[in-house]
Amino acid sequence: MLELQEPHGAFEILEGYLAEELRDGVAVDVYLGYGLSEVLRRKRGPAPPEPCPLPLLAARARPANEPVEPARGSFGVGEWQPSWAEADYAAAVTEARAAIARGDVYQVNLVQHLSAAFEGEPQALAAALAPLAPLHPRPFGGEGWAIVSASPELFLSRRGPMLRTQPIKGTRPLGEPVQGAKDTAEHVMIVDLERNDLARVCTVGSVRWPELMAQHELAGVSHLVSTVEGRLRDGVGLAEILQATFPGGSITGAPKIAAVDEIARLEPVGRGASMGALGTVHANGDFDFALTIRTFAVADGTIHLWVGGGIVWDSDPLAEIEESWVKARPLLAAV
Repeated sequence: MLELQEPHGAFEILEGYLAEELRDGVAVDVYLGYGLSEVLRRKRGPAPPEPCPLPLLAARARPANEPVEPARGSFGVGEWQPSWAEADYAAAVTEARAAIARGDVYQVNLVQHLSAAFEGEPQALAAALAPLAPLHPRPFGGEGWAIVSASPELFLSRRGPMLRTQPIKGTRPLGEPVQGAKDTAEHVMIVDLERNDLARVCTVGSVRWPELMAQHELAGVSHLVSTVEGRLRDGVGLAEILQATFPGGSITGAPKIAAVDEIARLEPVGRGASMGALGTVHANGDFDFALTIRTFAVADGTIHLWVGGGIVWDSDPLAEIEESWVKARPLLAAV
């Protein structure tokens, strides 16, 4: 198993690991932590402290046809505690709006962190989340830590020469229509960012968006989803693809580098297992990565969850806080 704690050169190291491990009959599961985005920051200063011990990148080879391990045992979750008081979360939204007013950034994704005591098996936790239809239902972990995802969002997939992403922006309780100028502005900014990211590794003129702002019911809520895809240039490997696209624009904001700086300035704790990617690379080079929204981490007897949303100029602080709880409630109910 590969585990890395240093962001610099991580994607190249992963590509080397895949070259050694991938062959017919073998697949490699990969976790990419949001902390890898430290290499993008232009404003120096310490990153927010991480609330749980996790690697920045991990990968493990396994038989390609290995079934998802069946649920075993049980689990228990204590009382959830947020790391942000509501007033502090609202103040951060106001700060993000001030940065937008200054012209520093157009959109900033802000995330709150929740934690609770935990005992039991990650496989049992994954079974509890299965009704939410996660893109990557297989728990992933190492010595003393585990990541269990209910994410419905496709960060990136490859099929032969075709690269695809499906950003989610805009959220309402299940069954309610997602509409309004704020949701449209938030969504279109990220679609444009993803078009630009894919264009860095795709042939000129091949990037298109066959689905734009379609409403889907995912992970217990209603979302707007778009599809952006393009044809890869010859010779582009996974490291170059990830350098162009990671982290996903829907969990940073736009422009991406300016948003990453604002996130580091405003969020009180690190994003841990959230807002990165979790997926599988196959022997033929195809891959599927879910963006790790709606994702739990378990370590040191504690379970962690991160939820948030995109802040634009016309965001209302209390409405943004409520949107984060709209996303969290189906997860908390499931566990």
